[in-house]
Amino acid sequence: MTVLPWTLSATALTAAYRSGSLSPLDALVSVWQRMEQVNPAINAVVTHDLQASLQTATASTRRWQQGKPISALDGVPFTVKDNIPVAGLRSTFGSRLYAEHVPLRDELPVARLRAAGAVLLGKTNTPEFALQGYTDNPLFGVTRNPWDLALTPGGSSGGAVAAVAAGIAPFALATDGGGSIRRPCAHTACTGFKPSTGRVPRSDGFPAFLHDFEVIGPIARQVEDLALVMHQIAPSHASDSRSAAFRGQDFELSPAQPSRILLLTALGASPVDAHTRASTEDAARVLDRLGHQIDGHVPDALVSAICAVNELAWPVISQSGLAWLLDSAFVSRTGEVGPAVATMLQAGRLHSGANYAQALEQVQRLRDVLSAVFEQIDFLLLPAAAALPWAADQSHPQSIDGSAVGPRGHAIFTAFVNAAGLPALALPARPSAEGLPIGVQLVGRHGDDARLCAMGLQYQQAAPWRQLWEIAPESSQHKHFQTNGMQFA
Repeated sequence: MTVLPWTLSATALTAAYRSGSLSPLDALVSVWQRMEQVNPAINAVVTHDLQASLQTATASTRRWQQGKPISALDGVPFTVKDNIPVAGLRSTFGSRLYAEHVPLRDELPVARLRAAGAVLLGKTNTPEFALQGYTDNPLFGVTRNPWDLALTPGGSSGGAVAAVAAGIAPFALATDGGGSIRRPCAHTACTGFKPSTGRVPRSDGFPAFLHDFEVIGPIARQVEDLALVMHQIAPSHASDSRSAAFRGQDFELSPAQPSRILLLTALGASPVDAHTRASTEDAARVLDRLGHQIDGHVPDALVSAICAVNELAWPVISQSGLAWLLDSAFVSRTGEVGPAVATMLQAGRLHSGANYAQALEQVQRLRDVLSAVFEQIDFLLLPAAAALPWAADQSHPQSIDGSAVGPRGHAIFTAFVNAAGLPALALPARPSAEGLPIGVQLVGRHGDDARLCAMGLQYQQAAPWRQLWEIAPESSQHKHFQTNGMQFA
C-alpha cells in the first residue's frame, strides 16, 4: 500500500527526506491537497499563503538535495493557532477587533520554527480571544471534530487539533492558558504538550491577560514530534526573563525511570464521564505494568486547592484580564465582540483589586500545596477533560455523567496546572465504547518537561495507537470521518 505523505509524522517525513524517497515539496503538495479535501468540512485552517509555503518548501528541498538541512524540522509543514502572531499573515485572535491585523513580526516560537526551515501552512481557528472550550467565533464560524463532524474538537486550540488529526499538518503550534492544548487533544486523539512556565520563551505576541498562565506548546500525533518541536522552540532567550531559569538546558529525552505517580480521577462532587474515568484507570494500569508505582490516595488539601482555583481564581483572573485588554485597547469598540466575550467583559468590569488579590492568594496556596505533594511523587496522572466531545455549536456540554454542569464543568482538570506553572503532557487513551477519543494527561514538577515527555514516550510505546483519517467518499454531506482504526496493546 502506498503511504501518502500527509499521513506521516514529522519524524517520518524527515527520515524520508534524508533517504530521498520524499522531498519537502512532495509533503507540501500532499498536505495541501489534503487540506483542500477536508478543510471545508472541519474549518480548521482559516488563513494561508500558498506561494510563501511553496517558496519555503522549494528552498528546503534544495537543502536536503545538497545534504545540508538546517534542522530535523527542515521542510516539515505546520500550522499556527490564530492567537499567535505571524509576520505578513492575518492574525485575528478570533475577533472582529483584530480582523484586519497583519503583524510585522513573528512571535518568537514561530520565528524559531521558520528559521529551522519548517514550512508554515496557515493559521488555525480559535474562539474569540481563545477563551472558550469549544471553537467558534464571529469571523470564521464553527470548527468541527474529524472523528465526528457533529461534535466539537474542543478549544481553544480546536482548529490546531482538527488540522493535525485530519492530516492537514503533522504538527501545530498552539497555546494553553487553562487547558487549551490538552482538552482538544483529548477530544481528537492527538498528543500535546503544555510546557512549564518560562520553558518556551515568548516575545512579540498579543497582549498577555491571563497573568502568567498561558504558554505556547506543540500538538502532534506522537511524542517524538513534540520533542522535535520543543528542541527548536525551548532554548532560553533574553527577551523573556522567565526563561532564564532554563538557560543552557537542551530538550533531550532520556529513558524513563521508575517513578511514583499519583492517580486523580475525580475532584470533589464535580461529575466525570464514566468512560473517561475508566480510560484513565486503564492508563494507570499500563504505567503500573511498566514498573511505575501508582498511588490513588489523593490528599484532601490538593483537591481543596484545585477546586479553589477553579471556582475562585480562574474566573476572576480571566475575566479581569479580558476587561483590562478591551477597555485599554478597544474602549470605543467593545460592542463588536461576540456575546460570550461580552458576558465575560461585563463580569470582569465588576471585579475589584481585592478580588484579584484574593485570586492570586488562591494561586499561591495551590503552588505551595503542589510543592509539598511533589516531594512525595514524580507525576500526576489525571483525565485531560471531564467530558467526551459534545455538539460542535454548543459552548459546553449541558450535563456530564447525568449531572448538569456549567461552562467550565468539562475543564476541571486543567486550569490548575496553568496556575501552578507546571508542565503537562496530553496523551490518547482507550476510546469510549462508541469509539470517541479520550485523553489523559501526565503532570510533572516545574522544569521536568523533558522527563515528562520521556515518560509519555514510554507509555506511547506500551499502549500504541494508530490514526489515519479519510472523509467517507459516499458521504456527500461529510457527516463523519472514517478511521482505519485505533489499536491498543
